[in-house]
Amino acid sequence: MIPKKSLAVAAAALFAAMSLVSQAAHAGPRLDKIMEAKVIRVGTPGDYRPFAIKTDAGYSGHDIDVIETMAKELGVKIEYVPTTWPNLVKDLQGDKFDVAVGGITRNVNRMRIFDMLPGYAPFGKVALVRAADKAKYTSVDAMNQPAVRVIKNPGGTNETYVLANLKTAQVSTHDKNAEIPALIAEGKGDVMITETYEALHYAKVDPRLHAAFVDAPLTPKNYLGFMLPTDDADYVRVMGFVWGLVDSRGTIKQAADKWLK
Repeated sequence: MIPKKSLAVAAAALFAAMSLVSQAAHAGPRLDKIMEAKVIRVGTPGDYRPFAIKTDAGYSGHDIDVIETMAKELGVKIEYVPTTWPNLVKDLQGDKFDVAVGGITRNVNRMRIFDMLPGYAPFGKVALVRAADKAKYTSVDAMNQPAVRVIKNPGGTNETYVLANLKTAQVSTHDKNAEIPALIAEGKGDVMITETYEALHYAKVDPRLHAAFVDAPLTPKNYLGFMLPTDDADYVRVMGFVWGLVDSRGTIKQAADKWLK
């Protein structure tokens, strides 16, 4: 006859083994939902070249190439969910999508609430101005003047910089970030505060524009990153693994070579 103590130990071991099997078969709820539906919801404002831009033909850009490669590795399709910079945090907290992409700056305020994948595309804050006026805007003081018209997009770190550093200038808000460069080029504004790659992109495609402070950005170097909710540790872990995997295969470099040079 087997002692009761031995039976209890065996039962406990069996329960532990069954629990491990159950945990392996059922990951966190967000990851399970994505893998079962074979769909990952990707939120993006879709207005920030060259990282993510929405046109009639769909979405394109650096971040779009990377997230689509990651989705293939996961074996899922992408459902793009439009959002805006002012609503980005609220929409991710409200479970409107599973990952946010599109030129999102990694910073403490966002990391307090969400997780972010490894940083890419080092940048600093710069200014987009008319090429004809580039000699006028060589310092923050030169931009921070009552006669200077600064156009900002709402809800992001560009707005934060403008409100903190260009208080004397005439500051206005334009909801569609992708339209601001044309407003500057047409003389409807003088300065747009943006980031290195966006300024370089617009200066390249429109000779009326100049990317100022690129060689000496207005802020210390920072990085962009994909933003994830923290309600499922398994999901965050797997997404980090997939990022590392596609990075090791050259996907991140290929996207940078295609979109950021």
